[in-house]
Amino acid sequence: MLLYVYLIAITAEAMSGALAAGRRNMDMFGVSLIAFITALGGGTVRDILLANYPINWTQHPPYIYTVIAAGLLTMLIARVMHRLKNLFLLLDAMGLIAFTVIGCDVALRLNYPTVVVVMAGIITGIFGGILRDILCSRTPQVLRQELYASVSLLVALLYLGLMHLGVDHDINLLASFSSGLALRLVAIRWKLSLPTFSYAERWYH
Repeated sequence: MLLYVYLIAITAEAMSGALAAGRRNMDMFGVSLIAFITALGGGTVRDILLANYPINWTQHPPYIYTVIAAGLLTMLIARVMHRLKNLFLLLDAMGLIAFTVIGCDVALRLNYPTVVVVMAGIITGIFGGILRDILCSRTPQVLRQELYASVSLLVALLYLGLMHLGVDHDINLLASFSSGLALRLVAIRWKLSLPTFSYAERWYH
């Protein structure tokens, strides 16, 4: 099941990357590149940091075709995509959770300490969006909007906690996925966010 959610997630993330590129008036190559980085960048950064080689997408060329095709398709249907905003928010939430769990699993398989496992999950979940926004000259949205990175953190902690308690893996996946999805959707619906830090330096003479 996680594989299918992953494929849906990278497709949705690629399309969000393509839209961001379109707002910056990029050409087809730029759109494809941003779509690719948004969809697969988080996993790439994770694998580099964990020295997990070969990097995942290099062993699965269909992932590359999928995200580039999704990016180019976005160019054709961009004018009607505003009608699909709610669907994209749902798919993005699913992707965040799927990426987080997958990132945790990779680090667990490599026998990293728990804190590294949690960070691997978060990096997989949010770093594609961070790279997208940096390349599009924007402050990363995942760090300033409704609960997002914190949802990834909580999903990682819940997933590892249930695993530590010996909960069946399928039940663990269902519980972590459902909880994370519910929290993210509630945050979107009621615009829940963490307290922000605002600092403006003033010079007095």
